[in-house]
Amino acid sequence: MRHNHPHGPVNTIHSHQHHIGWNNAFPPTAKAAPGDVLEFECLDPSCGQITPDWKAADLARLDFGRINPTLGPIEVDGAEPGDALRITFLGFENNGWGWTANIPGFGLLADQFKEPGLHIWKYDASFSTPAMFGGLAAVPMKPFCGTIGVAPAEPGLHSVVPPRQVGGNMDIRDLSIGTELFLPIEVKGALFSIGDPHAAQGDGEVCGTAIETQHKVTLKLDLVKGANLKMPRFRTPGPVARHLDEKGYDVTTGIGPDLMTGARAAVSGMIDLLTARHNISALEAYMLCSVCADLRISEIVDMPNWVVSLYFPRVVLD
Repeated sequence: MRHNHPHGPVNTIHSHQHHIGWNNAFPPTAKAAPGDVLEFECLDPSCGQITPDWKAADLARLDFGRINPTLGPIEVDGAEPGDALRITFLGFENNGWGWTANIPGFGLLADQFKEPGLHIWKYDASFSTPAMFGGLAAVPMKPFCGTIGVAPAEPGLHSVVPPRQVGGNMDIRDLSIGTELFLPIEVKGALFSIGDPHAAQGDGEVCGTAIETQHKVTLKLDLVKGANLKMPRFRTPGPVARHLDEKGYDVTTGIGPDLMTGARAAVSGMIDLLTARHNISALEAYMLCSVCADLRISEIVDMPNWVVSLYFPRVVLD
């Protein structure tokens, strides 16, 4: 289906045109020329399994073979190995609800949070007002897609879970409206795919999920010939966190010789702070950190110990 858009004619990639995992043998669902604008009707990462009436106990019946569908692949005319694909994000539309889950066995603190947790969010589909976490927290919206990539050169089927040098499940919240993402192309035609839509996420996505949702994503594809990128890079159109900076942050740290251990300590410290101050459960605090708090490497040169910090925006709870 093709229709008009302020940035030009649009090809629509529909929700049924999806695949699970990465494989350069997947046949293209559509072709695009450099400069084309496309619209993707992205499914939520549960592939439509989770509905607004689900409870935490229902997570036990998730079919993990359907997790994280991506729409595509899109064959880009003229794309060759060594080129870069430039993706410009033009717009996001939403249906006004999403979910955040603690899935047993998944997440930064999976050993501490073994019980399932699920929060169903309702919010303005235009993303113009914060999403409410019960009566306690208001989380500002920043829509993006967590999984964006092109096919790897290595043959066969590859899991969609880990990110790769060609993109994939990167979960970078700043790949939002106006951002330009550059991906290294490894196969002829690039074979671009996108999915995993989020309404909001903190840097790190510490419990393993953000505000998972369904998006209609509009983007433009271009080629940069002979770019020879080793890894993805991107350019944002302006400040990336100002909507959360209004009232400052509470910050916890983890200090030691291992960044992963430091990250875990910083998140655990924030969970302790939030539960003591706001009378919420540890699981609620953990899930809230995942959707709005940012993990940062504050220091990585003063051996043998490094500093990881978790920034929790005070505006969310004020």
